Amino acid sequence: MRWLKWMLGGLLLLVLIAMMTAYLLLRASLPQYQGEVLVRVADEVLISRDHTGFVQIQAQTRQDAAYALGFVHAQERFFQMDLLRRNAAGELSALFGPLALSADLELRQHRFRNRAGDILMQLPLPELQLLTAYSQGVNDGLQQLTVRPFEYFLLQAKPEPWREEDSLLTIFSMYLELQRGHGFDELAMDALAKAIPEDWLAFLQQHHEQYQAAIDGSTKPAVPMPLSPYPEMLRQQATACRDCSIKDSVDIGSNNFAVAGALTEHGSAILADDMHLGIQVPATWYKADLHWSSDHGSERVTGLTLPGAPSMVVGSNGHIAWGFTNSTADWHDVIALQLSEDGDQYFTPDGWQDFIWYDEVIEVKGQAATQLRLKETQWGPLLPAAPGQPRYALRWVAYDSEAVNMQLMQLETARTVQEALSIAPMAGIPAQNLLVADSMGQIGWGLMGPIPKRQVTDWDTPQDWSSGDNSWLGYLAADEHPKLINPELHRLWSANARVVGGSSYQLLGNGGYDMGARGWQIQQRLMAKTQFTEQDLHAIQLDHQAKMLRPWRQLLLEQLSPEFIQQHQLQSYQQEVAASSDYAATDAIGYTLVRAFRLKTLQLMFAPLSAYLESEGFYSYQLKYPLAAPGWQMLQQRRNDTLPAAFGSWDDLLQAAVLQSYAELTVEQQTLNELSWGQQNRARFRHPLANAVPLLGRYLNMPADQLAGDSHMPRVQRPGFGQSQRMVVAPGFEQLGILTIPTGQSGHPLSPFYRADHHYWLHEQELAFLPGPEKYSLLLRPAH
Repeated sequence: MRWLKWMLGGLLLLVLIAMMTAYLLLRASLPQYQGEVLVRVADEVLISRDHTGFVQIQAQTRQDAAYALGFVHAQERFFQMDLLRRNAAGELSALFGPLALSADLELRQHRFRNRAGDILMQLPLPELQLLTAYSQGVNDGLQQLTVRPFEYFLLQAKPEPWREEDSLLTIFSMYLELQRGHGFDELAMDALAKAIPEDWLAFLQQHHEQYQAAIDGSTKPAVPMPLSPYPEMLRQQATACRDCSIKDSVDIGSNNFAVAGALTEHGSAILADDMHLGIQVPATWYKADLHWSSDHGSERVTGLTLPGAPSMVVGSNGHIAWGFTNSTADWHDVIALQLSEDGDQYFTPDGWQDFIWYDEVIEVKGQAATQLRLKETQWGPLLPAAPGQPRYALRWVAYDSEAVNMQLMQLETARTVQEALSIAPMAGIPAQNLLVADSMGQIGWGLMGPIPKRQVTDWDTPQDWSSGDNSWLGYLAADEHPKLINPELHRLWSANARVVGGSSYQLLGNGGYDMGARGWQIQQRLMAKTQFTEQDLHAIQLDHQAKMLRPWRQLLLEQLSPEFIQQHQLQSYQQEVAASSDYAATDAIGYTLVRAFRLKTLQLMFAPLSAYLESEGFYSYQLKYPLAAPGWQMLQQRRNDTLPAAFGSWDDLLQAAVLQSYAELTVEQQTLNELSWGQQNRARFRHPLANAVPLLGRYLNMPADQLAGDSHMPRVQRPGFGQSQRMVVAPGFEQLGILTIPTGQSGHPLSPFYRADHHYWLHEQELAFLPGPEKYSLLLRPAH
């Protein structure tokens, strides 16, 4: 048996050697935090970090600051940057192999790599110089690592150099994240519009009357239930829907709100901003504090950057503070094409035109490249279609040169709300609700990003553009952009719902607005006080009170008759609903139950609609308006003709919703005590490659902690997405501000900053808006 012991011992030794080698390689790829480096800067640049890795960059020029930012982005986050550019360009397969090919085939239709190259050639020289400096910093930062980032060892790949156009691709990647409809919302709307009368379409696709909180005070009246009979196809269900999910909330969005100096002790306005995105490891944003000299003296801007771009995305410069929420307005149109008999041409106002063909090559790791032929019109690419089906083209802001530029950087040196709002129309980013607060106490709202000037009959369904009656006539001039400065209420807010009405709404349309409960709740909180501190606004960001569920809680309790409770043993169920459904708290069982009941009720009510749309190739969650508003009206009136045919009465439907939602929650033999909201809402903040590392991969992820918060409340939080940062700041009083991200600054698991912010973010503890005392210092010195 001695030979067996020797073999096992040798095997163990080999495993230990392999683990030690892997550890040493991993450690060798750590960023450099201390010392001096000779690089391509004009003057010395000091990079310092505090105990959480919050980076402070002190440079003589903005170009050197951009270089240093690229340097630290590359050392801490290059893999994340690489994924952003590859995602936009449809080049993931070259890194991940055939598993990513289907994604690339879908993404490549946008040709964003080509568009980024064209835009780069048109950029003003100062913007191009900044991109060049940033790209040089990225490549030098990557080269200064002793070994390549660990992700590339796992993938057996080498990181490709960063190019100026790649920074534009990171912005295009945000277009893909924030403007997701890509035409299928209009096609779903069209399918429904063709199947039911206009009065019922208007009823089913309406704004929610109760939760409107537009900042201009405008309202959209409720659409009453038509007197005509409910369409039979919305009652009868020939086949069951495979996915009965309904459109309910727009969580990939954000909150921002501001109070004017008239409501603060120090007289400066205060801004709060929490952007909602998918949360992975590392986090989306990177905290930075940039200093440089200018013709006006010294400049300083602090806040959040996006690895891959040299701009400060949101933050404060001592004069203004700014933040974003996704506008959720309408930024694309679907064009119904008239094709020639042979299908090789399409009709336009100038007659028949040939399609434009582009040949693309998708590199696929481990196998031969895939050849792809893309077919476009003068308006945009063709949307996928089954043989024999009508063909459509997509007209999208993202396809125009106005979509992407570096004008956002002008906010870094703006001095007033008025100046910031004059910059907003020129910026090339996915259109955002921009809220600005300044040190003089002013606040303002405007749309940041290009707004098309439309001449389109119906924005919500495909239209024929062949006659010239429908078209885009360029983009709105700066003075045509809607804005609001210093409202009488001294308060502003936005949360992905409709923000303005009247003529301003006519310029923006509806790209799938949120129902509005979240924005309404923020408005209620803001109106409840007359004086505010930074901590007061932070408390609103953390608000997880379930106000929207209150009428549903009452409806549920009404269904729990003594006989029904006794028959189905729901005594404890009723007690939890009555006792613990007011907050989306981690220990709340009642919240879990009411939430599930509401969603199941709406799914059962609209299952025939969902089944019909599925038969047409769409889903009800692709419709532009949530179905909660008409659903609640139907529940109040309980007309027999609107009751799905599968149920004998409305009570039958509601009781089925109780039993089915409860059964689905307990499908794995969970007891009622195991249904707390925290058990249902556990964090899934994962590294993209965690599953690729046997046994140890889970250590790349953040812990699966229980999370408070949910949709339809200010504290949006679900397992894989939510508040990607929490920022509260008053310009001129940055030392009082708050800035926290969900994970940490670094993407390197051995870095002391890998999880640095997570504990604070999870436990609602404030981290300072400004960097703390210096702990690490790195000097970049000119190589010449």
